Amino acid sequence: MASDLFTADFKPTPYWWERTPLAPEEGAALPDSCDVAVVGGGYTGLHAALQIARGGRHVVVLDAEPPGWGCSTRNGGQVSSSVKPDYETLAKRHGAEAAQGILQEGVASLAWTGNFIREEGLDCDFRVCGRFHAAHSAKAFTQMVETYRGKSSWLDRPARVVTRGEQREELGTDAYFGGLLFERHASLDPGRYHAGLLGLVRQAGALAMGRTPVTGLQREGGGFQLQTARGGLKAQKVVLATNGYSGPLSPWHRRRVIPIGSYVIATEPLAPDLMARLMPNRRIVSDSRKVVYYYRPSPDGRRIVFGGRVSAGETDPTVSAPLLHRSLTRIFPELEKTRISHSWMGFVAYTFGGLAHLGDRDGLYHAMGYCGSGVGMAGYLGMRTGLRVLGKADGASPMAGPAFQTRPLYRGRPWFLPASVAYYRLKDRWSLR
Repeated sequence: MASDLFTADFKPTPYWWERTPLAPEEGAALPDSCDVAVVGGGYTGLHAALQIARGGRHVVVLDAEPPGWGCSTRNGGQVSSSVKPDYETLAKRHGAEAAQGILQEGVASLAWTGNFIREEGLDCDFRVCGRFHAAHSAKAFTQMVETYRGKSSWLDRPARVVTRGEQREELGTDAYFGGLLFERHASLDPGRYHAGLLGLVRQAGALAMGRTPVTGLQREGGGFQLQTARGGLKAQKVVLATNGYSGPLSPWHRRRVIPIGSYVIATEPLAPDLMARLMPNRRIVSDSRKVVYYYRPSPDGRRIVFGGRVSAGETDPTVSAPLLHRSLTRIFPELEKTRISHSWMGFVAYTFGGLAHLGDRDGLYHAMGYCGSGVGMAGYLGMRTGLRVLGKADGASPMAGPAFQTRPLYRGRPWFLPASVAYYRLKDRWSLR
């Protein structure tokens, strides 16, 4: 590592773990049976478990690492309306009614997340700060405004067009060509959000066990038999909530999600006047690239947390850190001498259809494939999945409608990723849709 780029106390772990270390293990033993086993202790699994436990069922959450070790505490803490394809794309693929339902579900996930945090009293620095979605070229700005003012205008997602001349009111850079300000988008501290959620799940009577990888899953006697590192567990129903960490446990699901590493750095503390100049309204930021950058101030307003995809294949966070720093300084040249205090990565899960999906196959439930927008949608679809397990009508979601696609020759290892990244970078260069 270059000594002038990293702080003396640099850590290759998430910045969020400084304030909120991962929760200690429970001392309970693995029971012989339960009503519902949830595989995965992130936002999806915990929200599903919370609904099921509050519905009076005996729930056991199992995670190969401490609960939350995956992307639920490795993300950037940006809460958006979570659906990437625009109305026209969705309508062409699924029909007008389904397109409206899917987009509305994204809007609902944003509102629901904020309401849940407030109603449950979670202390996680949730803030409706607005998101500035920046155009990386003049052509991208024109396309962005045309799309927003087009057929998607029926949605309850107010935005304001920000021209390049007005841009410095939102972001202290001339690297972009204007953008859209989505005023209802929000930020939170991912570590504190997960810790609060885990506390609610345990208070509801669910058992959440880390360092308990599930190594086998078989149907047996109308239910399931799970093999774990701590022994066997019988369950009537199972929820798979593994997202970007889905492995060989269920080959059917593994073939339908594409694990992609997303890389993040946190800067050392910056001078207050510099932060005020660079991010005057303390908003979250994303840009119009296919290979997107996303960034924000830390909750205390002292650092910039900056993420994106900077390599064709997966790499080490100490290798990705200088590349992210280079991208950061292209946007904010004043940060050229700023050092990095933390660098980390996590696996998000994309889908071939570009949409998250939930569903079930004879008692085996899933919610996954958030395509990099899982802070709000993962919890929302986890909640819906929990209600589905309970047989509640509120478990229905338009996200269950589109087919959960795979491709020939794909078995869960994205061998095509380097070529795909190169292709999308070329599209970014020429501002192609």
